[in-house]
Amino acid sequence: MSSLKLPVSVLTGVGLQTVSRLHKLQLYTLQDLLFHLPLRYEDRTNVRTISSLIVGTSALVRGRIEQVAIMPSGRKTLVCHINDGSGVLVLKFFHYFPTQYQALKYGDTLQCFGEVRFGFNDGLEMVHPEYQLLTENEAVVTENALTPIYPNTEGLNQSILRRAVLQALQRCDAELHDYLPDNLLQHFSYPDFRSALQQIHAPKETIHPLAFQRLAHEELIVHYLSMRCAKLQAKRWQAPIFHANKKTEKVFLKSLPFKLTGAQQRVIAEIYADCESPQPMLRLVQGDVGSGKTLVAAMAALLAISNGYQVALMVPTELLAEQHYRNFSMWFAPFNYQILFLTGQLKGKAREQGLKALAAGEIQLVIGTHALFQEQVQFQKLGLIIIDEQHRFGVDQRLALRDKGENGEMRPHQLVMTATPIPRTLAMMQYADLDVSVIDELPPNRQPVITRVLPTQRRDEVIAKINDWVTKKRQAYWVCTLIEESDVLQGEAAESTAHFLTQMLPKVRVGLVHGRMKAAEKDAIMQAFKNHELDLLVATTVIEVGVDVPNSGLMIIENPERLGLSQLHQLRGRVGRGEGESYCLLLYSALPEMARKRLSIMREHHDGFVIAEKDLQLRGAGELLGTRQKGQLRFKTVNPEQHGHLFEMVSEWGNEVFTAAPENVPLLIERWLGSAVNYVEV
Repeated sequence: MSSLKLPVSVLTGVGLQTVSRLHKLQLYTLQDLLFHLPLRYEDRTNVRTISSLIVGTSALVRGRIEQVAIMPSGRKTLVCHINDGSGVLVLKFFHYFPTQYQALKYGDTLQCFGEVRFGFNDGLEMVHPEYQLLTENEAVVTENALTPIYPNTEGLNQSILRRAVLQALQRCDAELHDYLPDNLLQHFSYPDFRSALQQIHAPKETIHPLAFQRLAHEELIVHYLSMRCAKLQAKRWQAPIFHANKKTEKVFLKSLPFKLTGAQQRVIAEIYADCESPQPMLRLVQGDVGSGKTLVAAMAALLAISNGYQVALMVPTELLAEQHYRNFSMWFAPFNYQILFLTGQLKGKAREQGLKALAAGEIQLVIGTHALFQEQVQFQKLGLIIIDEQHRFGVDQRLALRDKGENGEMRPHQLVMTATPIPRTLAMMQYADLDVSVIDELPPNRQPVITRVLPTQRRDEVIAKINDWVTKKRQAYWVCTLIEESDVLQGEAAESTAHFLTQMLPKVRVGLVHGRMKAAEKDAIMQAFKNHELDLLVATTVIEVGVDVPNSGLMIIENPERLGLSQLHQLRGRVGRGEGESYCLLLYSALPEMARKRLSIMREHHDGFVIAEKDLQLRGAGELLGTRQKGQLRFKTVNPEQHGHLFEMVSEWGNEVFTAAPENVPLLIERWLGSAVNYVEV
C-alpha cells in the first residue's frame, strides 16, 4: 500500500483518542495530513526587542522583571512588568495560582511568547503569554524554524498535530512526486510539490512566497481535469437517439400564444443536436429570470416523448413543481400525454396507482421534487432527465435519478437548468463536464423593472403606492426577510407584516405565504393570487423561484440589505412579466458599505449575468463557492480570496496538463480527490 494511503493510526504517539479527534477534522490518511495546511505561523526563531514589537503580532521576548503585583480592583489580576533595555512590556494573568505570584521575583530574567496588544493604561502588553524563568546567563530557548498553527479541534493540541504532520512528511517523502509539467512550474516560478509541502509544514525562517499558490493551482487544475474526464467518460456510454418530429413540433409551437426568441431557438437546436447523438447529452442551460427556460425544457421533453421515451422533470420546491405541472399540462394538451405530479402530497392509493402506471410506461412525463429519486419510483423507459434550479440539489441526488434510467450500456440524456447566472470563471470550474447553453435574450414583452432604494422611514409612502396600485387593478408582492435562517421566525415576521398591512389597507385583499404553511394551504393562496382573488401577497423568500403572475408588477422587499445579489435578482424576477411598467422597491433599515454597494448594483443593472460578475467582484469567489452542495467543489488548499486570479487560467493549464502529460492525470486526481472522484460524473 502507498504510504500516502496509510491510516493516521500508524503514526507514533497517535492513539485511539487522537485518531478520533483527527477524524473530526476529516483527517483519515497520511495524505490528508499533508493537505491540512497551517492557518498561520508563530516566529520563535528570534528574540525581539520590546521597542520593535508590533501590536497584533506574536513574538518571543526576554527581559528582567521590574515589578510584580496583584491588582485588587475588579477581578484580581497578576501583573508583571519586564524590561529588556529598549522598553517595558506588561504581562497580565487573569487566572493564576499563588505559586506563580511567588515564583516571579524582582530582578529575575523571564522569557515569554504571546500576542502583543495595546493596553490603554500600560502601553504594550501580553495577556496569558507562555513563559519560563531563566538563570542570569542562561540563553533564550529558540526554535530553529517557524512554528505552524493548524486548524484544530477540542482536545487535540498543536504539538501533537505538528508531530503527526512531520511524521507523515517523513514517511511519504519518496512518494511526493511532481505531476505538473515543467513548463508550468517554470512559467510561475513554482517550487516542486515536495519542496512546497516541506516549506509549508516545516519552514525555516521564510517560506517560498509561491508555495501555497503552487498547491492551490494544482488543486484547481485537478478539479478541472476531473470534470473533463467525467465528460469523456460519460460520452463512452450509449443513449437513445431522438429524431425530431416536425409534425408534433409544429402543432406544439402553433398552440403557444407567443413566438420563441432567437436565443430559445438556438438553445433548442443545440439540445436537438445532442439528442441525435448516440452519447448521453450533458447540457447546462443558463438563462436569466424570465428568459423562457421552461419552454426550452418543454421542447426537449416533447422530443423525447415523441420518440417513445419517458421524461423526468425534477424541481426543488412543490410550488415550482405545481406551476410546471400546470404549464406542461396546458402545453401538452393537444397530444393527450399522461403527466404524473409526484411530490410529498401524493399519498395512499393515488400514489400507488401513479407509480404503477409510471413503471408500466403509461406515464410519459413525471414532474416532482426530491420524491423522484426515491427507491420505489421506477421507470419503464426513461430517456431524458431535466433538472430545474440544479444548484438546489446535491450531486448524489442527481446521480440517483440518472441511475434509474440506466439500462445495460444505455443512460438517459440530462438537461440541467439554472436561473442563477454563474460567473464565467466559476462556471469553467464547476461545469467543465457539461456543455453550456446560454439564453441571453428576454421575450419582447419583458421590460426592465424600475428599481428604487428607499429607507424604511418612507414606509407610509410605499403603503400609499400599494393602495394606488391596487385601484388600477394591479397586484403586488411584499417580501419579508430576517437575518436568522429560520422558517419559524420568517413566518412570524410575515404574519405580523400581513396583519399590519391589512389594517393599513382595509380595501386591499391581503394574502400570506410562508415556509411553515402546509403545501396545500400555500398552493391554495398562490392560486388565489394568480386568479386575482387577492391584491397583495405578503411572503417570505419562498416565492424566490418560479412564481409567475403577470398582473403583479410591484414588489416591495423589506430589509434587502440582508439578502445576496443573486437572491434579490431572483425575487425581482417575479415582476415585470406583464404589460405596463413594473417596480421593485428595496426598503432598507440600515445600509452598511457592502449592502450599499449591493443595492446600488441592483438599481443600476438588470442583466443577471452582469449582476453575477459584479457579485463575484464584490464578495470574491470564496463566499460563492462556499454555498456549493454536497459533492461539488470542496477545496483543501484553495483560498478563493487569495487565489481567485488562478480561476481564469484553470482551463488553459488544465488542457496543457491533459495534452502534455495525460499519464499523470489519473495520478493527480487520485492524489487530490481519491474516492470523491465518484461525484465528478454528473
